[in-house]
Amino acid sequence: MRRNSLDVFARYLSAQAPQEKAPSIPKPAITISRETGAGAVTVAYLVAQQLDKDCPGEPPCPWAIFDRNLASEILKDHNLSAKVERFMPEDSKFPLTDVLESLLGLHPINWTLKEYAKETIRKLVMKGNVIVVGRGAGIVTARLPRVLHVRLVAPYHFRVQHFAEFYRVTNEEANHLVRERDEARRRYVQSYYNADVHDLSHYHLVINTARNGFEGAAEIISNALVNRITRFGPKEEHVISA
Repeated sequence: MRRNSLDVFARYLSAQAPQEKAPSIPKPAITISRETGAGAVTVAYLVAQQLDKDCPGEPPCPWAIFDRNLASEILKDHNLSAKVERFMPEDSKFPLTDVLESLLGLHPINWTLKEYAKETIRKLVMKGNVIVVGRGAGIVTARLPRVLHVRLVAPYHFRVQHFAEFYRVTNEEANHLVRERDEARRRYVQSYYNADVHDLSHYHLVINTARNGFEGAAEIISNALVNRITRFGPKEEHVISA
């Protein structure tokens, strides 16, 4: 299902290099919030494949996906040690506090990993042709134009089954991990951004992947993005994030 990550990122970075002439239309982006096991990674890759055909941008640029690899991107952006990444999972039971971050030497006074994460997410989204999964990306970029915000949900039993199959764990393990990660991600968004990840007003689309299937969800998202870009156009791009 996944495309060759190194090849995609190489082409993405190459396309983002300075051009002789600025692109006539800024590139859009997508954020995906999800319930654990709702298939966000699978859907994101299906969306990227479709948008590479339907919305490559001008000049063309392959769509890139940031999910687990977003943590390493944050570290690279801010010259932080790779050792810090193990303290950064979105679904950690024990999110970093300002005190612990200071003790680890991660930031100067009044500058936290939260700020680093926000800065990197906004940078990626403003470059465009990216899909950012998780880490409260929809809340961080709520006021940015040309961004489609999506929430993926599904019944609990469906999510447990998909999680068990995707990660090749037992149903008992999946049951425990789905509950644990849902709570950790809720806590992450609440702690970092003082927001409720379940508040549907944050999203343009809320899609039940059990009812629509992963391919169906990807089609809905891809069509929604293309339709909004076509409908509003560059002169009214501020409306897209309304």
